[in-house]
Amino acid sequence: MKLFKILAVATSLLIATTVQAKDKFDVAWSHYTGWEPWAYADDSGILKKWADKYDIEIKLTLINDYIESINLYTTGAYDACTMTNMDALTIPAVGGIDSTALIIGDFSNGNDGIVVKNGSSVKDLKGREVRLVELSVSHYMLARALDMNGMSERDVTVVNTSDADIAAVYVSDPNGAAVTWNPPLIEARNAKDSTLVFDSSQIEGEIVDLMVVKSDADERLKKALTGAWYETMSQLSGRGKTAQDAIAFMADNSGGTPAEFKSQLKTTAMFYNPADAVAFAQGDALKKTMDDVRNFSFDKGLYGEGADSADLVGIEYPDGSVAGNKDNIKFRFDDTYMKLAADGKL
Repeated sequence: MKLFKILAVATSLLIATTVQAKDKFDVAWSHYTGWEPWAYADDSGILKKWADKYDIEIKLTLINDYIESINLYTTGAYDACTMTNMDALTIPAVGGIDSTALIIGDFSNGNDGIVVKNGSSVKDLKGREVRLVELSVSHYMLARALDMNGMSERDVTVVNTSDADIAAVYVSDPNGAAVTWNPPLIEARNAKDSTLVFDSSQIEGEIVDLMVVKSDADERLKKALTGAWYETMSQLSGRGKTAQDAIAFMADNSGGTPAEFKSQLKTTAMFYNPADAVAFAQGDALKKTMDDVRNFSFDKGLYGEGADSADLVGIEYPDGSVAGNKDNIKFRFDDTYMKLAADGKL
């Protein structure tokens, strides 16, 4: 009888433990001014608070190599990942992973730039090696800058360089040229004989920074991430000690000072208010940008050898319209959860 009771108690404990176990989700991010708030949300307990609200666990992991973070998301190692509009299209979506832009966090408004030593304009890039993360938004911005100055990629030599290394390599090169984003951009700009010759404010609204999730991801994950993000935005956009502490944390986490981080925020068009992000998602400008992005991506061969047009992949917008193949929608801009945040319904 004693043995029976012991086994019964053990079984009850096992069942209780199983019932109490929460579903776990993995989220990846990489260093960029507009994504540093995710680290603060995690460190401050905001992310856990929202995960607990929906009875799940969220593990946030920093991946120091940006493209690698997206590759890991694409291969299934992560349920969600920070990335730009172009990279969401050309890596997971083209790779067959149905992905959704859950949160439009910001667009780069000077946070991405082209720097050159011993030069003063984009035209001074001619004949040079230009370091960048190849086939990323940096590559897109270079192409836009060259075209706006009557040049093309034939006038330069693109050298693929990881975002983790690009600032150090540029600083050590006496005749360097590079395309990158903050925080490495600020280090490159401060290098001797360095000049910023072009930045993303000249192509306003074209480099959009997102939290992307698998389209079939658990609703609880989508709501928890959105709720955590906008609570963090509320704190970051405040004027009191909480905002100062948040900025200090993000500055230190990204390897800079509070003053440097504040200057980076000035060149990041943050959507602190979810209603503003919803308006951006519903605007015609986003559709125009994505048309430019998908045509650039096709021209660069980012759709793969078998693609015969930029219509290979369908991109769906909040109004239900689709650019590209309606039978192969793999990238979606969904304002559902941002709307819930705006209406206080999360």
